[in-house]
Amino acid sequence: MQKAGEVPQSQTKQPKVVPSGRLELTIKINELPTTRTVKNGWQEFEVDCDGTIFTITVKPKVWKKLTTADDTYPMWVAAIGGKLGAKTNKGFVLDTPGIQVYEKKPKAPQEAPASQPQEAPASQPQEAPASN
Repeated sequence: MQKAGEVPQSQTKQPKVVPSGRLELTIKINELPTTRTVKNGWQEFEVDCDGTIFTITVKPKVWKKLTTADDTYPMWVAAIGGKLGAKTNKGFVLDTPGIQVYEKKPKAPQEAPASQPQEAPASQPQEAPASN
């Protein structure tokens, strides 16, 4: 039995469990950044994302994807995905970057709308069914 002023056990506050999550970033670029070569031929470059500078270091094979796209396609976009890394003086490091490059096709010019709607072609008159 419950005494007056006592809170039932089912109503006592349980400690909240905070689920763990993972923060992943995707940075999109459409021009080849200026790089500097670091250890073992890896390329390091910076990308300005709305005033926050992200430092990205990639393997030579991954860097080749960008240079190949720049040589092959007249327009392209690269999605650089990774995890938020350590804070730097200018911004952050992008850890474990991966790059996907896509050819960007120019949009076809839209036709100007006609001032008058086009009329449907006249249909041939159909014969009325014979009545019995």
